[in-house]
Amino acid sequence: MEIPNPTSCVLFLVLVFFSSSSFSSAQSSDATVYQMFLQCLSNQTKSPDVSNIIYSQSNPAYTAVLRAYIRNARFNTSATRKPTIIITPKQETHVQAAVICTKQVGFRLKIRSGGHDYEGISYRSDNPFFILDMNNMRDIVINMSDETAWVGVGATLGEVYYRISEKSKLHGYPGGVCPTVGVGGHVSGGGYGNMIRKYGLTVDNVVDAKIVDVKGNLLDRKSMGEDLFWAIRGGGGGSFGAIVAYKIKLVKVPETVTIFRLERTLTQNATDIALKWQSVAPKIDPNLWMRMLLEVVTVNNDKTCRIAILAEYLEDANSLVALLGEEFPELGLKKENCTEMSWIESAVWWGGLDIGTKPEALLDRDVESADFFKMKSDYVQTPIPREGLEGIWKKMIELEKGGLEFNAYGGRMNEIPATETPVAHRAGNLFKVQYSISWNNASAELEKTNLGVLNTLFTYMTPYVSKNPRGAYLNYRDLDIGVNNFGKDTYAQGEVYGRKYFNVNFERLVEVKTAVDPENFFGNEQSIRPLTSKK
Repeated sequence: MEIPNPTSCVLFLVLVFFSSSSFSSAQSSDATVYQMFLQCLSNQTKSPDVSNIIYSQSNPAYTAVLRAYIRNARFNTSATRKPTIIITPKQETHVQAAVICTKQVGFRLKIRSGGHDYEGISYRSDNPFFILDMNNMRDIVINMSDETAWVGVGATLGEVYYRISEKSKLHGYPGGVCPTVGVGGHVSGGGYGNMIRKYGLTVDNVVDAKIVDVKGNLLDRKSMGEDLFWAIRGGGGGSFGAIVAYKIKLVKVPETVTIFRLERTLTQNATDIALKWQSVAPKIDPNLWMRMLLEVVTVNNDKTCRIAILAEYLEDANSLVALLGEEFPELGLKKENCTEMSWIESAVWWGGLDIGTKPEALLDRDVESADFFKMKSDYVQTPIPREGLEGIWKKMIELEKGGLEFNAYGGRMNEIPATETPVAHRAGNLFKVQYSISWNNASAELEKTNLGVLNTLFTYMTPYVSKNPRGAYLNYRDLDIGVNNFGKDTYAQGEVYGRKYFNVNFERLVEVKTAVDPENFFGNEQSIRPLTSKK
């Protein structure tokens, strides 16, 4: 079946790797490279007007196009290498031609879908490169007869949720809570959201896909085969090709859902609540998802720690209050703490907007919004004891900055085998941890200080998180894992982060990569390496 202009995207990144000799054309002038690429693209697409989808550095619109989807300001400095050309495809044939022609002129290709690329590897490189910017590939075609939708990789999650709500108030999709996250990277990296305990991950609800392979062929699930289809559902799409669309299975949501946010400091029983949260949140009714935030705040001129519990329950408020009154009395939830709303309204609230904000706000791409930040991740398989929590509070107060986010697992995640998709972190994990720190200017000294704070906190958590290997989440990309030395000792480097991200699924991902891209055309700083790169 043909898909009309597929769309979708986020965190989706592809970097093309060549040996140093392959970059001979990069020594040519940018104008020459542009002409060579344009001629190839015109020949491949049989279209004389493709120049309007290509931006060289001399194009007046180049800077705006480049900056539009840079979300981490750390990687938008004058010292950051810029792409020689940005390609903004509007249809599948443009993507096919871009792959073929990038190979022909000998450049690397970074594929950007416009989402939250934590490490910026979809738009930066140490060597000359092009960007394939997929933000125009954002069509969302919903079929309510079989409750599915084709979503292009350039679409944002907010756009997906809004378009679903236009068709049905009783359907949704179990994706992430940030509306500006792009579908491409989010789905291909095994994204999750507030319905993870009810319906699993995004990739557990994907039934087909469209991908352009290393030869420029456009493949769907049938033509790509089940091994490749398995790999691009959580193995990072950028390792295997240029994904242009996913076909997702919509899930049922009730007419009314309930949300709440409760905050407690250390003098307000925060330790008792955090201790109990670890045993309740992963095991309670799968209709309920509770996220717990830990941060340092100032109260009466003194530094202390505060927890915030944010929750969504796929039923009414009375039922939620009764449930937590029995399972989690330490929380002290009352009905006045809760707000009932539609599922699409809850998506707006999770996006950080005020209750009552119109759902149309989900369509705002928040272009050129960027912070300076760094993230890391962990998995916790045994509850952190009281003395451990007290130590964490003490360390956070000592550091005075940095935050932790605990995201509950359990429910449906305990039922899906670890090998069903590349995302192996399922049963046995109580919750996932995200470490975060942000700042507001480009000071090198400030960056060094903040990175040191985050690394100190990450190191302090070592006794309480998964081991052998210490797991990590692909969509919370972290280039501290493995040596950031692209092109040297590639397989050994890939094994370090590969086992942390994929655990028991690493070997199968390598087999798929070796079969579909043995020369590692599609590769990035943390992509799957083919067996051929062992030599």
